[in-house]
Amino acid sequence: MKSKLLRVLLLVAVIFTMNSCSSDSSEDATSSATSQQAMTYTYNSTEIETMTLINAYRVSIGLNELKEINHISYKSEEHDHYMIANNVVNHNDFVSRSENIMKVLGAKSVSENIAYNYNSPKAALDAWLKSSSHKQNIEGNFTHFGLSIRVSADGKKYYTNIFAKI
Repeated sequence: MKSKLLRVLLLVAVIFTMNSCSSDSSEDATSSATSQQAMTYTYNSTEIETMTLINAYRVSIGLNELKEINHISYKSEEHDHYMIANNVVNHNDFVSRSENIMKVLGAKSVSENIAYNYNSPKAALDAWLKSSSHKQNIEGNFTHFGLSIRVSADGKKYYTNIFAKI
């Protein structure tokens, strides 16, 4: 009797697990959407100024200008929103962002700089250039980049700058 009861419970557990783990169409649509390229991104004047400063610096030391890609800026913006929502400044989920950029855009390498609460693009760039790892990203062997700067409700600026070699 106990053996039959255990078998029935095991069968119910297996059926429940299979049903609860199966994806529905909304999850499939989400994963499909994240693998597609974001075609539009509206740059604000602060973002344009920051990208211009980064390219001017690169040219001043004999490197190529980077071309912006809207999809990379979109991924940067997603990270800014994450940091603001969670009140953190970090590189959480960078692997996911870089894998997406590699998959969607065919990038060979990806790096990221973040900054927090700098009032001007020049101040953020100066801080990045004073940090060896951030400077290495700015001076890296990249061809493209994306940038997002978002302001939290309390007026703090969050910068995410992603570099890619495509």
